[in-house]
Parts: sequence; C-alpha cells; structure tokens
Amino acid sequence: MTGPRFVMVPVMDHEIHVTEWGNSTNPPLVLSHAMARTGRDFDELARALSDSYFVLCPDMIGRGLSSWSANPEAEYSVEYYAGISADLMDVYGLEAVSWLGTSMGGLIGMRLASGRDADRIKQLVINDIGPEVPKTSIDRILSYVGDLPRFAGFNAGENWLRGAYHPFGPAEDEFWQRMARTSLRRTASGDLTLHYDPAITIQFSASADELQSWSRWEQITSPTHVLRGVSSDMLTAEIAARMCASGPEPKLTEFAGCGHAPSLSRPDDIRIIREILSGP
Repeated sequence: MTGPRFVMVPVMDHEIHVTEWGNSTNPPLVLSHAMARTGRDFDELARALSDSYFVLCPDMIGRGLSSWSANPEAEYSVEYYAGISADLMDVYGLEAVSWLGTSMGGLIGMRLASGRDADRIKQLVINDIGPEVPKTSIDRILSYVGDLPRFAGFNAGENWLRGAYHPFGPAEDEFWQRMARTSLRRTASGDLTLHYDPAITIQFSASADELQSWSRWEQITSPTHVLRGVSSDMLTAEIAARMCASGPEPKLTEFAGCGHAPSLSRPDDIRIIREILSGP
C-alpha cells in the first residue's frame, strides 16, 4: 500500500501527526512543510514518490492535527522543531534520511544538517529559503498569518487560500480543493478557520537569531540542492547566489511563474524532484 496512512506519534510530550506514503522498506524521505502549512501540502509529490521512497510528511507542532504548545515562546522555534524531527527519526528507527523542506521546513533541515544530527541528513533539498530571511518577506507573511481568518464555508476558504498562496505557482483546481480540505477546520461557532495555532508567529521575535544563520550554513556538508521561485521575495537572487558559492555549494533550480514557495505539485515539478533525489 502506497498511502496515505495517518498516524499519531508521541514525541517530546507532543502528538505529531504524520502522513506516511510508500513501503517502509524503501529509502526514507522526509517532506517538511512551511510555517503556517501542514504535511498534507505534499500530497501530490508524496504520492508520486511513494513508488521509490518511504515518505514521511509530519505536521509540526501547532499545525494540522499535531498538538499545540502550552509554552509557545520556548517550543515554537526552529531549534525545537529540529529536536522533534530527530526524535521522529528515532521513533521510526531511521539512521539517515533524505530531507526536502519548504520554507520553515528548509530551515529545520539546515539546522539538522549543521548540528549534532548532521550525519542523519544524507541529502538536503531546500525549497525557497536561505540562511538569511529578509524582513520584507517576514512582514508579508505576518500580514496574513498573524490573525486567523474566518470563513462561512469551504468555497470562501478555498478562495482565500488561492489568493494568499498565489505565489505557489500555477496549479489545477484539484490542488486548491485539496488544499482547502486539509487546511481548514471548524471553530466552536461552526464557521471555518485555518489549521494552525496563531501563536506560531512568535518564532519571528523569540528566536530571531535563527533567521540569520550563515555560520550554520558554512558547516553543512550534506549534498544539497536549492529550489527557488523566480519571483520569490523570501529567497532573493542575491541570497541564492551567496548560498551557491558557500557552505555545501549547492546546485540551484529555479521555477518560473512561482514566488514563495513553489508548490512542487505539478508533473514537471515532481519529475525535477525525482531527478534531484536520484542524482549524485
């Protein structure tokens, strides 16, 4: 069975919701989502890659169906997320994994690959994020993440997602419909809102040092590949060029028609990712 399978994994006093795809005997691949997103964002990519990989798509704490933190200032940080991720690998008995992270997921991957768990990241693919995060892009994200919107119905929620995440790039209607199903939750009053704890934005103030991490970047030795939306305000051309000339000196692939961050959901996107993962 290729998946999806849904499991709740106890880690560091939290319940982590993980979507599993593929046979557990296949090489492990972790797909790590962006700040206000969930592991279900990778459904299309994970389904396609499940023929060759054991794909794990966790919801980080405060997102999706994972538990929320009672101590946001301490736990909603890239450092803490990296600890959860390492413990998840322990639970699954994985010595090393390939890691693909979008935005925040890329920061988690960089943290793992530059620290005590560096040897557990055998391959790192970073989707539209770098060791330096521009303030203008943070301000843009805070403009729609900080206050949870409310929707009377799924159509309104889907339309909001299409607008807010337009930089993901062109996608079929099925993609946005699936995004709505996996991004929205009912409130006590019966209307809909998004599937995350609004306190997650505290990482921009409590752990601001994690958004400037060139010294960590220089420590990464895992084979690395960087993905970038051509019109991204998060991973600018200048930051990407500096990344490619330093640290692990990754290769760079750019996606036309995308900003922050390419959804990696289209057939051509999936072909590119498959080639990157199977390459030298």
